[in-house]
Amino acid sequence: MQDLSESSDAQLVTSIGRYSEVALAEVYRRHGGAVFGLARRVLSNAAEAEDVTQEVFLRLWNEPDRFDPLRGSLRSFLLAQSHARSVDVIRSQNARRARESKDASKTARAEYDMQHEAWDLSLAHHVNEALAALPEDERRAIELAYFEGRTYVQVAEILNQPEGTVKSRIRNGMRRMRRMLVESGVTESEHS
Repeated sequence: MQDLSESSDAQLVTSIGRYSEVALAEVYRRHGGAVFGLARRVLSNAAEAEDVTQEVFLRLWNEPDRFDPLRGSLRSFLLAQSHARSVDVIRSQNARRARESKDASKTARAEYDMQHEAWDLSLAHHVNEALAALPEDERRAIELAYFEGRTYVQVAEILNQPEGTVKSRIRNGMRRMRRMLVESGVTESEHS
């Protein structure tokens, strides 16, 4: 095993380009601590910093030509790689959290909508039962006024009855329905 401790960083990178694992180990010995330290400071997580450090040195192994000794030192090059990759990890985590938060919000709304829909179906069933249990004259007046959107005057004309009688039948029918709904377990405050 050759001793590369006296070799320059540029010579080591050239050797890495020739697939020298010993050269990579020497570069790691010289600069691995600084690369890891920077990643650790940026990420505040040792495991993630180790992953970034591994990626930086793996990238140097796979693409040693990216280092240009005329543009700066190998340490500066590796630290820039470490910083950039660490920032990418943070951005990725923030994007993932935002997606998860958005998905959780959608899920919560969907759950609420399903509960709301189930409530509406249950309520409609109870209202239909209560309406069907009313005397015919009260039921018909309520159907015309509330389900067909007619005014009291129009309901009175259709049923050929005085307006006051129609109002009384609607009022009495609504009281009866409210009582039946409460008896069947439906209350006004249950879903608001």
